[in-house]
Amino acid sequence: MSRKLLAVLLFAAAVAAPFVARSETDEDRAIADSLAAMLRAGRSVISESQPAINDPKGGPKGLSGDAVLARAVAAYKKSTGVDPTSLDPNTRQGRLLAKEMAAIKEVVDANQSTIEAEGTGFKGFIPAVFARLVGETFNKSAAGEAELRVTAPPELVRNRKSRPDAWELKVIADDFRAPTWTKGQSYEAVVDQEGRKLYRIAVPEYYSQSCLACHGAPKGETDITGYPKEGASLGDLGGVISIKLTHG
Repeated sequence: MSRKLLAVLLFAAAVAAPFVARSETDEDRAIADSLAAMLRAGRSVISESQPAINDPKGGPKGLSGDAVLARAVAAYKKSTGVDPTSLDPNTRQGRLLAKEMAAIKEVVDANQSTIEAEGTGFKGFIPAVFARLVGETFNKSAAGEAELRVTAPPELVRNRKSRPDAWELKVIADDFRAPTWTKGQSYEAVVDQEGRKLYRIAVPEYYSQSCLACHGAPKGETDITGYPKEGASLGDLGGVISIKLTHG
């Protein structure tokens, strides 16, 4: 084989390799994106419903598991253009998304006594708590196949269960907080962990105006949840949706 031909073949292989790697993770990325979108949709419903949840007047608030899920499905459809209930339940994406939707319903139903409690002005059923509970419930039903959680930079973590693992911590420090990182861009990789190949993706989330009521200024002031405010500003990195999928 001539040196010229060898050089051409090596160049072609180098160019083609990234596309092969990309195609191998396309399905994983699509599934992870849908799981993250559904979590955000459900969390947005809980965020919008805080006035009703925290109304000290007891009784039904129109926030049953079915009602919240229906609103989450509508929000998901609006943000993605896809009706999640139309996905084939026999596909991996359809099956896992159905498990997440079931987790949303289960978590809300399990907290009805809190939501409907009389005489309490702050119930503690906030978006962050909802997201953590949905992740824990989903992880049980999808064990061995998928895992979904919300974490954050260590100094922002308020619940020890949400502390970042070593991989998440490195992504936060080396990538999301790097001045050259494109804001909003996710980080994904196929890694050897737990004795198997896993597709991992970290989706950065930034403080919106509504978040600053608890996480903004003045730093150190006690917020409505009883925690000291972090003194964050609009657009600061506030959390990370972290997803693992069995790869291959």
